[in-house]
Amino acid sequence: MDAASFVKAKITWLGHASFRIDGSTATVYIDPWKLKSSVPADLVCITHSHFDHLSEEDVEKVRKPTTVIVGPPDCNAGFGGAFRPIAPGQTLEIGDVKVEAVPAYNTDKDFHPKKKNWVGYIITVDGFRIYHSGDSDVIPEMANICSHVALLPVGGTYTMTVEQASAAAKKLNPQVAVPMHCGDIVGSLTDRETFKAGSGVPVVILDPTDR
Repeated sequence: MDAASFVKAKITWLGHASFRIDGSTATVYIDPWKLKSSVPADLVCITHSHFDHLSEEDVEKVRKPTTVIVGPPDCNAGFGGAFRPIAPGQTLEIGDVKVEAVPAYNTDKDFHPKKKNWVGYIITVDGFRIYHSGDSDVIPEMANICSHVALLPVGGTYTMTVEQASAAAKKLNPQVAVPMHCGDIVGSLTDRETFKAGSGVPVVILDPTDR
């Protein structure tokens, strides 16, 4: 299976920056928010503590007794012993899933300062490295990120614009990129098509149909 086929078969965009990855041995959520689906989670990864990324209510919808929740320390909320803190540069292995935290921050705005140590993730599932940038601009650290799949925000205001996301895609050069963080709060769903036309890498557009 190539990366594009993996995305279409195994990755569900749940709207905004929220995804579910259905691996062969684990179901992984990233920033679950406004969920209508309640597929149980083995692992939940939170990028930062803003309400549209850290939603305790939505985590509880998919949480089971064995669910592991990973995020920066200020994302612990009421998760208790299920929570595993992580910081940029750290790696955790949760069952068969490898979770690498990478920096995520703004360079030309103040919504996500670098000093917060908020994160993006490289999550390895079934041999595919999936990079979720978190709420980030184009940052120098992207030059060191190697992934098969890159999930990139295109809505602007709080994160990258379409044009900046296209520059990030060229820097990352993944096998396939997926636009996100549009169509809710900021950005339009049409931004996905603009990104696809200008990214310079293969793009799969996912529709947020499973919320």
